[in-house]
Amino acid sequence: MMWVLGLTGGIGSGKSAASDYFAKLGIVVVDADIVAREVVEPGQPAWQAIREHFGPEVLQADGSLNRAWLRQKVFAEPAERQWLEQQTHPRIRASIIRQLQQAQSPYAILSSPLLFESGQAQLTARTLLIDVPEEVQLQRASARDGNDAEQIRRIMAAQLSRQERRTRADDLVDNSGSLEQLYAQLQGLHERYLSLSVEG
Repeated sequence: MMWVLGLTGGIGSGKSAASDYFAKLGIVVVDADIVAREVVEPGQPAWQAIREHFGPEVLQADGSLNRAWLRQKVFAEPAERQWLEQQTHPRIRASIIRQLQQAQSPYAILSSPLLFESGQAQLTARTLLIDVPEEVQLQRASARDGNDAEQIRRIMAAQLSRQERRTRADDLVDNSGSLEQLYAQLQGLHERYLSLSVEG
């Protein structure tokens, strides 16, 4: 069985910078966000269900999901978010497991913003949190996505609190400094994960 590291962090924490670094080291990264997009591509069963449930407003002209519309809808109405998660989460999980099993690297990484909330941490041997203070999250996420602060606060409120993530994670990297400082911390952890994956 493949040794799997769970990688997580709140919005704007630099989780993608971390997973890109591991990928450069030759580690297979299965990104739950990418898998989540794949399961709702036009023609997929989840896409069909979403279209039937929300009606034509949920689609763009090209048939793909109107994510901005859908995001607003589900963050405003918890029952709709629950319905959407019931459609997508089991399919996302099945695809993640399949991709992790096919990974050809010393260990594999499951990168997921909702690693703990979604129960995906159960698929991993260890978890690594990329951590920054909440004001840094807000600042970086606004600069990157052009989302307004209110929208980002709502996304943060739907995720576990920073304190809760810090309590649950096995390993923690502080990413409030430079990329070089992030990479230096990750390099040390990578060497540790290599030994752990050999031990099984």
